[in-house]
Amino acid sequence: MDIDKHSNFSEWFSTVLKEAKLVDLRYNVKGFIVILPWAFKTMKLMYSFAEAELEKRNHAPVNFPVVIPESNLIKEEEHVKGFGGEVFWITHAGFNRLEERLALRPTSETAMYPLYALWIKGKSDLPIKMYQSGAVWRYETKATRPFIRGREFLWIETHDAFATKNEALSQVMEDIEILNVFLWDILGIPFIVLRRPQWDKFPGADDTYAADTLMPDGKVLQIATTHMLGQRFSKPFNIKFMDEDGREKFVWQTCFGIGMNRIYAALVAWHGDNKGLIYPFSLSPIQVVIVPIFKENNKEKVLNYARGVYKKLKSKGFRVLLDESEKTPGFKFNEWEFKGVPIRMEIGEKEINNEGVLIVPRDTGIRSFASLNELVDKVSKEGKEMMKRLKEKNWKEFEKSLKSASTFEELKKKLENGGIVRVPFCSLSHGIECYNKIKEELKAEVRGEKVGEGKPKGLKCVVCGKEANHFVYVARQY
Repeated sequence: MDIDKHSNFSEWFSTVLKEAKLVDLRYNVKGFIVILPWAFKTMKLMYSFAEAELEKRNHAPVNFPVVIPESNLIKEEEHVKGFGGEVFWITHAGFNRLEERLALRPTSETAMYPLYALWIKGKSDLPIKMYQSGAVWRYETKATRPFIRGREFLWIETHDAFATKNEALSQVMEDIEILNVFLWDILGIPFIVLRRPQWDKFPGADDTYAADTLMPDGKVLQIATTHMLGQRFSKPFNIKFMDEDGREKFVWQTCFGIGMNRIYAALVAWHGDNKGLIYPFSLSPIQVVIVPIFKENNKEKVLNYARGVYKKLKSKGFRVLLDESEKTPGFKFNEWEFKGVPIRMEIGEKEINNEGVLIVPRDTGIRSFASLNELVDKVSKEGKEMMKRLKEKNWKEFEKSLKSASTFEELKKKLENGGIVRVPFCSLSHGIECYNKIKEELKAEVRGEKVGEGKPKGLKCVVCGKEANHFVYVARQY
């Protein structure tokens, strides 16, 4: 593939999606895509890792209907204002007009919380920590792009209820911990968690904390959010419990959204190179592809040996494929390299004579010999080492993208080459005019302040020149 990922990311991404057979865009409804097996198998693995992290922390799986009565959706005023223009409405069933419109869920607060009001009676019913995996639908009016921006997308959402505000705040911090494990430790995607400004929070939340990663074109992509809902939903939905003092109190709530489509896009973008896709070892549908190299006079000998290697790896739980197709070895090398299989094994007469195989990691392409006795350990080690290399590369690249500016002109200059720029800023609650100037003149967004970062001392807002109360991060976004 003769396309540079960093200088022409749009074309690179589109080419990888098509040629690696990740999606089919020919479904004839705008904003809806068909996710093909080579992508969806990896997404299923991603789901399994994320769900395991949630369940380790006492979240229980649940499944609610995809339709939400309009009367539910409009109960929280700020929420319906935020999502009203993005809702897909069902108005008919068969030939009959429905008495009440049904919304395809844009998110599940208003689907789940009427049931929470029935389930929660006393303090012993708390906390509730539930999650569901599935799809949501939003009528996205901006330009759509596979995985990055669409009208149907896959995700995981948690909905938690607690007796106290402190418990809810602790849950938000736990959600961020889950993101650190899932996005970085497991997937190798670098990101930053920022508390959004009040004008950019989730509709109906007290506060929103979002995970932003960076794409190769220098734009940020929001891939997950956790929200401190406070009592904004418990009051309109009447979710109360009888406390030990005999008084009824409203619960405190949080919700947490993990955007699987966008995370998959980030996985492709961060790990891939100019040769195509690179899948981390733990996430690849095929972890090892075996390519036999033979001539007509030794074909059966090589294939029988390769089949033995295949069975050995398969019996140890590896996802392995023996490519016995009629394609040439060179074609197979290029095909599986483009599709991002982490480890290629080459087996020919020489390897048979030496009772081993050649191992080629996708990221380095450096061949090394492994004997049959050490094969299983060698594959496991190579998979781990490859992930370590990918993470080191990604983190260095991410760090380079984090910049600082102290004036508006400096901010403008730093944004020209993309990345995320840290600047002193007046207010995340009342700085809307300063935000608007950045948005209008620089075509960028105030993403928020970093969780746990200190406040500026003696610095002025880069826009209005007033005292700065926050360090905020500014970037162009998808």
